[in-house]
Amino acid sequence: MDFWTDKKVLVTGGASFIGSHLTDRLVNLGAKARVADDLSSGALENLHESIDRIEFLQGDLRDRDFTRRAMEDIEVVFHLAACHGGRGFIDTHPADCASNMVLDGIVFDEAMKAKVDRVCFASSACVYPTQLQVKPTNGNMVYLKEEWANPFEQGCAFSDGEYGWAKLMGEMSLKAYNKQYGLKSVSCRLFTVYGERENETHAVIALIAKAFVKMDPYEIWGDGQQDRNFTYVGDIADGMIRAAEKITDGSAINIGTAEHVKIIDSAKMIFEESGFNPTSINFDTSKPVGVFSRAADLTRTRSVLDWEPQTSFKEGLRKTMKWYYENKDVADVAPRLGILLTER
Repeated sequence: MDFWTDKKVLVTGGASFIGSHLTDRLVNLGAKARVADDLSSGALENLHESIDRIEFLQGDLRDRDFTRRAMEDIEVVFHLAACHGGRGFIDTHPADCASNMVLDGIVFDEAMKAKVDRVCFASSACVYPTQLQVKPTNGNMVYLKEEWANPFEQGCAFSDGEYGWAKLMGEMSLKAYNKQYGLKSVSCRLFTVYGERENETHAVIALIAKAFVKMDPYEIWGDGQQDRNFTYVGDIADGMIRAAEKITDGSAINIGTAEHVKIIDSAKMIFEESGFNPTSINFDTSKPVGVFSRAADLTRTRSVLDWEPQTSFKEGLRKTMKWYYENKDVADVAPRLGILLTER
């Protein structure tokens, strides 16, 4: 029997961008899925493919009683619920991001008490020390290795803002439950996810939205030379499922690509795909941009999971743009774009 057939699975934050894709995949693999979400940023519409085949619970996971109900009879927990967004959100909502430490602690504790078999935690590349993600010298690109982020190793704990610190503390907490109680678990460090159902606070959707409303001058936050390893959401979901199957010792694993893509180059690809070419580009260096360079080392991912992302940025971008252009209205997006870029 396949690992997921009839497996009772809880996806926290399962109505969110990533969570809904993960839920769809689990259902298609035969899992009996329950989603717990407060719909603060997620939407039931995101679950349109699987809503008739899942159990949905609406509530706040910071409420222990709600979390306890959500854990009943569950075997595997995918914990994605969090207060988060793109760079525009996390730099302007530090207290909201820090509150994730409370949320994570309750979820892990109730999972242990409910005697679930295992927990898969959606961590982030933001756990990595920011000094490792500066402008490359002499063209030497850095690929982030799992052992470089560790709260117990000197020089390995300097996370990216309150959001990154909260994720690193989440990893530490989950590992502690593994040490003390034997709770099987894994922390998946997700890298710069993009795809259908994502909101405009994230870089790729923000760039697509600006082309969609034909912004001219076209605005790019920063000087455009920053790079990211944009990872398609379908690959992220597949990687998390594989990690939940293979890793049980509470350790962390990179789920992302090893492909550095400059922001300016991603914008040019969007221009080419959309047919919109602005007369000029305004590089706004006053806006938050995060670290300069970020991409994953996949040595452990390939070795332990026998897996790596399969979707090229060009292919994933085309799918994402098709979804955005088919599901959005210029008359709705254009007047609200300033708010959409910074609010969940």
